[in-house]
Amino acid sequence: MNIRVLGCSGAIAAGFKTTAFLLGDDVLIDAGTGVGDLSLAALARIDHILVSHSHLDHVLSIPLLADSVLRMRAQAQRPPIQVHALPQTLDALRRHIFNGVIWPDFTRLPDAQHPVLSLHPFEIGQRLSVAGYEIEVLSAAHSVPAVGFAVDGGPATGHAHWVFTGDTGPNPALWLRLAELKLSHLVIETAFSDEEQQLARISQHLCPSALGRELAHLSGSVEVHITHIKPGEHAAVMTEVAALATSHRISALQAGQVMQF
Repeated sequence: MNIRVLGCSGAIAAGFKTTAFLLGDDVLIDAGTGVGDLSLAALARIDHILVSHSHLDHVLSIPLLADSVLRMRAQAQRPPIQVHALPQTLDALRRHIFNGVIWPDFTRLPDAQHPVLSLHPFEIGQRLSVAGYEIEVLSAAHSVPAVGFAVDGGPATGHAHWVFTGDTGPNPALWLRLAELKLSHLVIETAFSDEEQQLARISQHLCPSALGRELAHLSGSVEVHITHIKPGEHAAVMTEVAALATSHRISALQAGQVMQF
């Protein structure tokens, strides 16, 4: 099982793409600007999109993807691309993006009976069976309703999990659940340096000192990948992360990186 990093930045600039992961070749986990690096043929293979929350840097490519592949999927008589998210996130997509003002309603195009997108609610704690993968919806603590995801690598890996926290501030409930799982990779955000820890607190993101306190709840030694760093802040954030006293192996996530179970 492979998970490819399409984007892992907290904002955009040349060479920086926002959050998106490709699971296999047909499942997106978040749909930030990194999705735009896929070929049209690869975009047309996407059948499911799991959305962590409604912020633009995580959903921007959903409407654009729908527009790009509508004709190809209609001609091939493919079923709708299923968008999975919290009910509040789906409601935000309906009201603020697929409203005919910001973007056409692709949940009713090319027609209401055969749309290119369909919306499917989930709840925290639910285990989803998506394209042959087992994925658990994890809690997150953010400024809007939000989740993370744990992808089960299956029996061949001893049910090791790839975990993406989503955007989150300190979140005790997450660590209680992760203590019960076998972890292969932990992708966790650290959006700001400690110089901006007040902004991190207000916006419910992590900074390195907060990250250190969170990782103290995680036993053993785990591959930890830092995501969502803002362009221009990479050196400052990772210098402070490197100074943390922890047993975990920590590195910065990179676009194009492939994580294998």
